[in-house]
Amino acid sequence: MPEGPSIVILKEAVQAFKGKKVLSIGGNSKVDLEPFSGQKVVDFKSWGKHFLICFPRATIRIHLLMFGSYRINEEKPGATPRLHLGFSKGELNFYTCSVQIITEPLDEIYDFSADVMSPTWSEKKARAKLKANPGLLACDALLNQDIFAGVGNIIKNEVLFRIRVDPRSRIGALPARQLKAMLTEAVNYSFEFLEWKKEFKLREHWLAHTRKICPRDHVPFIKQHLGKANRRSFYCTLCQVLYT
Repeated sequence: MPEGPSIVILKEAVQAFKGKKVLSIGGNSKVDLEPFSGQKVVDFKSWGKHFLICFPRATIRIHLLMFGSYRINEEKPGATPRLHLGFSKGELNFYTCSVQIITEPLDEIYDFSADVMSPTWSEKKARAKLKANPGLLACDALLNQDIFAGVGNIIKNEVLFRIRVDPRSRIGALPARQLKAMLTEAVNYSFEFLEWKKEFKLREHWLAHTRKICPRDHVPFIKQHLGKANRRSFYCTLCQVLYT
């Protein structure tokens, strides 16, 4: 599943189509796309893992889910796009994704201060949300999009390893310094993820995610599906403290 930084890369890559008129639109999604034909793209935005194509009266929301993909100025061989947008000079094609139409103002739908990559990210609000949910496991807290929009499983595993917190720890049991570190590193790692992804070097920097041996203690990592999200966690029981 693409995480927030990957959606930011997509947003940056399509800026040439901003202000351009849609000359053809289609795909195998079940939403009514006809009203967007002939309309100009007002803006491209992202919120967490959501990619937003903004038009004067509505927005097309793309969620790439677990296996979604996109192509810019080309088609995926042998595949029908879920959404196709054609312009005078180029096209956008999205595959294996969720397509929805938003008619309400985006500020009524999204809290952009919850997006870890947004200029309006609010650590204060995120901290308040965490403190209001003391029973949350650390692994679930980081994947909660209402608190850390854009954080996915890679960022979760790497942040918890950085701050030396066992993913099974309860938020209410974390010392203040560890809670602060979680908030800070969720943002820091997301922006580092962005740069490494652009350089095609992201995997080279993984210290915990999918790794078998802890680089600090040189013992095997524990691999478990944890929390309500039941996502893979990779952690070291020596250097990552279990706070209960």
